[in-house]
Amino acid sequence: MKYLEAGSQAPAFALLDQDGNTVSLSDFAGKNKVLVYFYPKAMTPGCTTQACSLRDSKDALDQHGVVVLGISPDPVARLGKFIAKHDLNFTLLSDENHAVADQFGVWGLKKFMGKEYDGIHRISFLINEDGVVEKIFDKFKTKDHHETVINYLESK
Repeated sequence: MKYLEAGSQAPAFALLDQDGNTVSLSDFAGKNKVLVYFYPKAMTPGCTTQACSLRDSKDALDQHGVVVLGISPDPVARLGKFIAKHDLNFTLLSDENHAVADQFGVWGLKKFMGKEYDGIHRISFLINEDGVVEKIFDKFKTKDHHETVINYLESK
């Protein structure tokens, strides 16, 4: 598995959000940085921890002009339930056929409890206002993901 590198152009994409509306990366061009974070499955313990931490960090992310987009292979209906259950304050996108995950290079072989399967690797991309990957976050714990991102933003 080889994912995008910092400095490369982020792939253009358009996916359905938790409400069934189409959201494109280009919607934010010239306006905001976008944290595109890939996660395996809504409402699982690690994904919930990561999402709730990002939810609770919204003010800090807003101060840096960062919009959060979470992408998983979950269907739209499941994303809506995830947002409602945990009062999430950012957009979740459905990539059921993992086409966008493939473009970003985060879909690949995983191992869990001795079994191998294809799935999303938990990697985040900070994309600048020009659509260029500014920073890749691939080494973090779900509970610390938000701190890793904010520490990077504050160090600039």
